[in-house]
Amino acid sequence: MKLRDCFWIWGHHAGCHHTGEAAAYKIPGENRMGPWEGAEYLGIPNCCRVVFNGIPEPPFDAESEKLKQFKKVIWSVLGDASSKRNDESGDDLAEVLRQAEKYPNVVGGVLDDLFRPATKDARLTPDDLHRIADRLHNAPQKLSLWLVYYAALFDIDYTPWLKAVDGITFWSWNSEQLAQAEQNLNRIISMTPGKEHYAGCYLYNYGDTCPLTLEEMKFQMDLYYRFLREGKIKGVIVCSNTIADTGLEAPEYLRQWMIGHGDEELNLK
Repeated sequence: MKLRDCFWIWGHHAGCHHTGEAAAYKIPGENRMGPWEGAEYLGIPNCCRVVFNGIPEPPFDAESEKLKQFKKVIWSVLGDASSKRNDESGDDLAEVLRQAEKYPNVVGGVLDDLFRPATKDARLTPDDLHRIADRLHNAPQKLSLWLVYYAALFDIDYTPWLKAVDGITFWSWNSEQLAQAEQNLNRIISMTPGKEHYAGCYLYNYGDTCPLTLEEMKFQMDLYYRFLREGKIKGVIVCSNTIADTGLEAPEYLRQWMIGHGDEELNLK
C-alpha cells in the first residue's frame, strides 16, 4: 500500500471552526473547503466524517454523496462535545449502519469526545460501547469502532471503555503534550495491546489557541512517519479540512510532505 493510504482527514463542515464557540480558538483566515476538498488539497484519501455542533443531522445521505470519492469513510457514532443531541437522545449508530449498507466505502464508526475528564466519566457506558461494537461487527460488511483519546486522560482509568473498541485515535491537544507525543504514544500502545492505533495530527494548536510552529509540524510528521514505518501505528488522522485553506504554514507543510512521501510503499503487518 501507499503511505498516503494510511492518512485520514478529520472531516467537519466548512467554516465551523471559525464560528460560534469555536471562534475562541482564534483561527486566522477563512475556511471554505469541506472534507473532500480539504483532503484532496492535502493528498489524503480517507475520511473520518464527524458531526460537529450537531451538524449534519440524520439522515446523512446528502453528506455521504459528497464522500463517495474517498477510499474509506468512518462516520461518527458520537459527535463532538457540542453535539448535544448525542447526549439527549443517544448515538447515531442506526444511521451509521444505514450509511454503511448504502455506501460501500463506509468501514466503521468513531466516538468523538466520549470521555468527560472533569467528572471522570463518559457520555456512554462500557456496556453501551460493547452494544455498539457488536452491532457494527455484525453488520453485512463488518465495521470497526474507534474512539478519541487525549493525552490529558492518562490519569483516569478508562480501561473498560478502551477494551470495548477496535481502534484508538490518540491526540496531543497543546504544545506541552505534543512535545511528549512519542512517550505518550508508546504509553497508549502498551496500555492497549491488540488494538489498532492511530496518531491524531492537528494542523492548528487548539489548546494554546495559536498556529502550530513549523518545528512542531515537522516534529510530529517525523514521529508519525517513523511509527508508521515501524508498524507501531496503522494510520494518521489529520485535523482538519477546516484548517487546510487558511493560509497557515502547517497545512502547507503537510501538503508538500504528502507530495514527497505519499506514494512511498508501506508494508503494514
